[in-house]
Amino acid sequence: MRSKPVRHDKTTKKAKARTLFGTDGVRGVANLEPMTSETAMKLGRAAAYLFKRRAGRHQIVIGKDTRLSGYMLESALTSGICSMGVDVYLIGPMPTPGIAFLTRSLRADAGVMLSASHNPYQDNGIKFFSSDGLKLPDEFEARMESLITSNEIEHHRPTADAVGKAYRIDDAEGRYIEFVKRSIPRDLDFQGVKVVVDCAHGAAYKVSPKVLRELGATVWVIGDKPDGTNINAGCGAVYPARLQGAVREYKADIGIAHDGDADRAIFVDEQGRLVDGDHAMAALALDLHAHGELKKKTVVGTVMSNFGLERTLAKAGIKLVRTAVGDRYLLEAMMTGGYNFGGEQSGHLIFLDHNTTGDGLISGLQVLSLMKRSGRSLSNLVKVMVPVPQVLLNITVSEKPDLGEVPGFQQALRKGEAKLNGRGRVLVRYSGTEPLLRIMVEGEGEALIRSVAEDLAGAVRARLG
Repeated sequence: MRSKPVRHDKTTKKAKARTLFGTDGVRGVANLEPMTSETAMKLGRAAAYLFKRRAGRHQIVIGKDTRLSGYMLESALTSGICSMGVDVYLIGPMPTPGIAFLTRSLRADAGVMLSASHNPYQDNGIKFFSSDGLKLPDEFEARMESLITSNEIEHHRPTADAVGKAYRIDDAEGRYIEFVKRSIPRDLDFQGVKVVVDCAHGAAYKVSPKVLRELGATVWVIGDKPDGTNINAGCGAVYPARLQGAVREYKADIGIAHDGDADRAIFVDEQGRLVDGDHAMAALALDLHAHGELKKKTVVGTVMSNFGLERTLAKAGIKLVRTAVGDRYLLEAMMTGGYNFGGEQSGHLIFLDHNTTGDGLISGLQVLSLMKRSGRSLSNLVKVMVPVPQVLLNITVSEKPDLGEVPGFQQALRKGEAKLNGRGRVLVRYSGTEPLLRIMVEGEGEALIRSVAEDLAGAVRARLG
């Protein structure tokens, strides 16, 4: 394998344009800035102002996952939106992709999801969707921040019957379930397929098991008893060990793990082995290509995608386009280039023919569909990809300065690249959602790449840990 070293991820530069918004909305510890009721209300007011682009009444959809702080932030957002004369449709617990869909289905002006995805329960986040169910571009988020800091809209205070109202949408769950089921052929069901699904005590705890059962699968469910504090706690896509054990115990054909807001899915094969997003993408892309359904013979991945994926796709005449990390950047590249399939190693898979964002339920159905149509086990399907050895280290940091200004880091980076001798990749980037520096090293020998990664981690820990 020969690949140029990668030193920094573009997301670092993009994040600098905004102070509130990161790579996936606003996120932090609930009840501390910026995740306070006060800021949530201001964000609601700014969103309501910016999305009022037509005559008549306006509506914004609000959904959430199962975090305790969701009640507090939902109320604050609702107050801010209604104070600008915009109505609110309250959905309650619902996967992020469900909010993207419902925003379109209800003909709303915008959608808001309250979730910190895979983070622990004490964190929360606010992410916005346009009326088309698309995440907002950086420039739009920067404009929202400007409205908050400048007090430009402070004088906008509708009164009397011009104040907004809040409505509860009681059939949202059923709407989304039917939408998800339409992503597979009507004559296909999963009779005889045994599935274990881990809902991470999160937003999919009701809808994911219902979809699978309605399609005929035999289903065992774990992580479906949220109490406000147990979301992602030792379960779900980030902690799949329990799911792996359950697949072996029940002799299931597949395990599906969602994260807290269910916009992604990680899989476990019938032997209890973990299947990451790269392996799932390889199998799905080859199937789409074989049926003439992969637009422009191209898959969109990120700089984190294993080189083994690129090599597997290339053998079939499929191009891999890489973007910065984050499903919003995948989506931007897909829409700009006219592509219809992309994803991340972490399990965000975007089927643009079915939804406008990563959807863990749709991803699960697509993998199950491939298994059922081909008559092959998951372990057999994903062996098409042979991964290149890759090491990923997450280093907790107290600050996020420019890496070029961290003493000793550039020297360690040059030393590591020299060790790889042009036969590997180094990617170092800050997480856009957590206080972490991620170090990824890819190459031909496990011992070598681990040595390079540990040397870089040591240089960072000494200064930023």
